[in-house]
Amino acid sequence: MTNEGASSSVQSRETTAIHDDEHTALVAATVILVRDGAAGPEVLLIERPDRGSFAGAWVFPGGKLDPEDADGFEGEPSEVDVARRAGVREAWEETGLVSVESEYVTLSCWIPPAMVTHRRIRTWFFVAPAPEGELALSEDEAVDARWIRPEDAIELHTKQEFSLFPPTWVTLADLAGHADAASMLAATRAAAPRAFRSRSISERKILMWEGDGAYETARDAAPRPDSETTDRNRLDMSALPWVLQRVGAGH
Repeated sequence: MTNEGASSSVQSRETTAIHDDEHTALVAATVILVRDGAAGPEVLLIERPDRGSFAGAWVFPGGKLDPEDADGFEGEPSEVDVARRAGVREAWEETGLVSVESEYVTLSCWIPPAMVTHRRIRTWFFVAPAPEGELALSEDEAVDARWIRPEDAIELHTKQEFSLFPPTWVTLADLAGHADAASMLAATRAAAPRAFRSRSISERKILMWEGDGAYETARDAAPRPDSETTDRNRLDMSALPWVLQRVGAGH
């Protein structure tokens, strides 16, 4: 999260106990390192090997929490505190960059759809300023890396030159449009972290979240049709480019 360490300001802006009410999930941390580039703010994406989790996809650095990530806290740490520390470790292991835990800003928490029953992983996303230093990729974790504007990464996905998973795509869309890295960090810090409790209508290739008119019925045999509501909080993946729709209450 930020210079939000374990301070009271953190507690006032972030939900530290986001529950997965459908299945017990493993927990992971994802780190969006940001810096200023010649054409605007850039984020670091790494390309996963053609095996394992997210095979062949471009993702932000990150991984599952280890037991030692909970060591050294005064008292019982919250899940998000442990995830923040895990993010620092994972970013270093995968990229060789030493980021600063106190500069991590909580962006979101992603909870998988109920249809995902194997290795469900609840993931905290953090935004942090990129540290100085050269990339040193872990061969087991990344085959390539790129500093890239969020808009350009989405364009490459549309051209089918980048493989992106929905959480990465939505995060890139949410971070697009800023003038510089400082603006991106400030906007993230000012907003409450967003919880993505995902549900899907697989036959329509739609992923949706609370606030969508069909969210409550998404798992029914006949989900509520779009003609009956105007509320949208979803990612339409039925064609390229993917379309993020946020319309109606709370958006």
